[in-house]
Amino acid sequence: MKIQQIVNRVSVTAFISGVLGGLLVIGVYAAFLSPSHRLQTISEKQQAFPARFINFSGEVAKDFVQASAIATPAVVHIKSLSGNTSKSDRYYNDEEMFFPFRDFFGDAFREPIPSAASGSGVIISNDGYVVTNNHVIENASTIEVILNDNRKYEAKIIGTDPSTDLALLKINETGLPFLKFGDSDKLLVGEWVLAVGNPFNLTSTVTAGIVSAKARNINILSDNFKVESFIQTDAAVNPGNSGGALINTAGELVGINTAIATRTGTYNGYSFAVPSNLVRKVVDDLLKYGVVQRGFLGIMIRDVDAKLAEEKSLGITWGVYVDKVNEKSAAQEAGIKPGDVIIKIDGVTVKTSSELQEQVSRHRPGDQVKVTLLREGTERTLIATLKNKSGSTSISLDDGSNLIPSIGVALERISEDDKKELRIKHGVRVTEVSAGKFRAAGIRKGFIITHIDKTPVYEPKDVVKLLENKEGATLIEGIAPNGRKEAYAIMF
Repeated sequence: MKIQQIVNRVSVTAFISGVLGGLLVIGVYAAFLSPSHRLQTISEKQQAFPARFINFSGEVAKDFVQASAIATPAVVHIKSLSGNTSKSDRYYNDEEMFFPFRDFFGDAFREPIPSAASGSGVIISNDGYVVTNNHVIENASTIEVILNDNRKYEAKIIGTDPSTDLALLKINETGLPFLKFGDSDKLLVGEWVLAVGNPFNLTSTVTAGIVSAKARNINILSDNFKVESFIQTDAAVNPGNSGGALINTAGELVGINTAIATRTGTYNGYSFAVPSNLVRKVVDDLLKYGVVQRGFLGIMIRDVDAKLAEEKSLGITWGVYVDKVNEKSAAQEAGIKPGDVIIKIDGVTVKTSSELQEQVSRHRPGDQVKVTLLREGTERTLIATLKNKSGSTSISLDDGSNLIPSIGVALERISEDDKKELRIKHGVRVTEVSAGKFRAAGIRKGFIITHIDKTPVYEPKDVVKLLENKEGATLIEGIAPNGRKEAYAIMF
């Protein structure tokens, strides 16, 4: 979590040299492009090496000493430095902070305002894979991981998933202590849990609480395909805890601490964690494919409550009501219809939309799921073959997002209306920024690229052509979402 902003006034010369000398980001997808390259999943890695410090039976402890001893060596402190200000601390209904910037070259260059963010992470394999929150490292140009014993490493980003606010990092070390994944489905409301992290830069802090609720949706993520099914606890979590571990009394990882409900910016009684079963699926996808492979049913849904049950004569006051079924979707092909009430996915009861989304999001395109539903009072079980966002059942390296892995950006053509409004003749819009050189330079979603090294850009393929095999400094010019001209220097 971000606990401080560092704003430095720099000269033109220092800025240019900083950009040209420091914005080197390692490509994260090349290792996964070869089909012959067989990578172990995180689960396989955890099975191959015994986790350190596990030296007791795993029975429920009378206190939390043993569980704390397991977790604290495997929870790390993360510091990230980005060229632009970014929010690295997620609070419920908190407001974004605004930092003005100055121009050095009229409208040509925007100076990135250096910002430092601080959070936590969890080592999940002995060879240095670390899971954290996406918002902890979002837009970072440099990421430092500090171990419990004060060793420091620079981390590279393996992949990110804004839909769940998760990210997978890698440090170059072996023989590390790590946390084993627990089964978050088996967590019970009222069960003791511990939050381990680095609040306010206080390292190795352990707090205790109970599971207050499960499958909470607090509408904190902004991604169009967000999955919010948080574990809610009353363990104290504060700025700096983001990305840290939520463990059970056996010392197993059952969640990644992500958000707090607050009006003050500090702990007000409740915190929220991404369930470990969802975390495990996301990090395995990021490790194997570089992007998350998410399967979709293709339906519009809402929670069933007493009012809806009476209005639609459903005969049930819980479950997930199907409002609409998309054409050629997995749901339509399976026979799901508007008006159905889904009550189970693969035999797991789903009482809310959040629970349904969590269960479905654990699957990839092409996976089959059993959907149990009520239709006019009769229970039926249908088999649905999930599809990706583009309507295919295949695994895709870009998951239908037009992502260009080498630079970590997705692009689309701009409309004629956009051209008229902005008074430009050409350009392509950035629709997604993943880990890569564009993010490191501070380029954000919505930026329209008009020129690369003074060459006009008309189509997304122009960007690929101009940047492939590029070496040295490159000038990216365009229009920001606020209509202002901006330019960035990127080192290839």
